[in-house]
Amino acid sequence: MKYTKTVTLKDSRQCLIRSAESGDARDVMDIFLLTHDQTDFLASYGDEGFFDVDFERRFLSAKEASDKEVYLCSLIDGQIVGTASIDAIGRSKVGHRCELGVAIDMDFWGIGIGRALVTACIDCAKSAGYSQVELEVVSDNTGAISLYESLGFIEFGRNPRGFRSRVCGWQELVSMRLELD
Repeated sequence: MKYTKTVTLKDSRQCLIRSAESGDARDVMDIFLLTHDQTDFLASYGDEGFFDVDFERRFLSAKEASDKEVYLCSLIDGQIVGTASIDAIGRSKVGHRCELGVAIDMDFWGIGIGRALVTACIDCAKSAGYSQVELEVVSDNTGAISLYESLGFIEFGRNPRGFRSRVCGWQELVSMRLELD
């Protein structure tokens, strides 16, 4: 799926939100590893990497060719500083649902990139024909929860043992959804 939009951030910088391309594989892999090392809010750690540049290139090529999924990157001054995606949950009975994921370099938190990426994912989900976007967020990530709520997501459940953190033990996950129709 293709997507491109430029947004003005809170600090007046321009941020390009676009579909990641196979040629972005090295930079996408680097930002993935960086963001997963920076916070305990994501589903894995950077040292759990199970992929290389060739794997990432094939992964991004598949997303480019898909009409139901997208992998987005946010760029400031040509540098990828965050990513987001929508992924199909399944087919048939769950074919109306997709899952959203976001990761942003901590140096760029709080300036509007998260809102821009989530909004872009919502636009892509609508274009793909989904009627529900879902996500899970660590309950201590109150900034992200506030963002999601401001965009219309509602909580529909909690998993008190959703993540097993190396840092703090069990982390509760909040399940949220946004109905698109």
